[in-house]
Amino acid sequence: MPETEFATTLVVLDLTGIFVFAVSGALVAVRKNLDLFAALVLGGVTGLGGGFIRDVLIGATPPAALADWRYLLVPIAAGLLTFFFHASIGRLERVITLFDAFGLALFCVTGALKAVDYGLEPLPAALLGMVTGIGGGMIRDVLAGNVPVIFEGVVYATPALVGAAVAVLLDRTDLPLVVVAAAGFSTCLGFRLLALVRGWRAPLPKGPANV
Repeated sequence: MPETEFATTLVVLDLTGIFVFAVSGALVAVRKNLDLFAALVLGGVTGLGGGFIRDVLIGATPPAALADWRYLLVPIAAGLLTFFFHASIGRLERVITLFDAFGLALFCVTGALKAVDYGLEPLPAALLGMVTGIGGGMIRDVLAGNVPVIFEGVVYATPALVGAAVAVLLDRTDLPLVVVAAAGFSTCLGFRLLALVRGWRAPLPKGPANV
């Protein structure tokens, strides 16, 4: 695939992931009976929050989402669509969950590889890849007054970390970037989908808490 075509494909996939993440954020606002502004805010932070955190931490300022108008337009459109057509969109939650897994896989890889490009070592680069994938959802839950779902046993952050780690480690070889990205993406996506199908949960404390 020519480099320009590959870059265009990445942008399209990136915007698709942002859209799906933003829909999930706006749905939280609707289900808590919040107003349109809240739907736009929660949609925006869910779609863009992880990338903002990553870019600030690695010194890539202004963040990519502020340098390209499409990255702001997409979550706004997703928030408006979700707010006014939430009944129909809510019925597509299984499809949204599937696309969310694709978005997670994409973001963890692109986030990790961007961190490597800015000179980070493998471990912090993999961690930032994970943050890129999960950061927006964590901000969304905090703003909505909820415990972040990744702290409640959902196997979500681990696939992102593993996928990012695969991409970072393979990036140190002579493999083409397309192969590196595809390997990390497939690892995260497969892990996340398997967790969904099999109902895997992270360990939670058993018995009463001693307080």
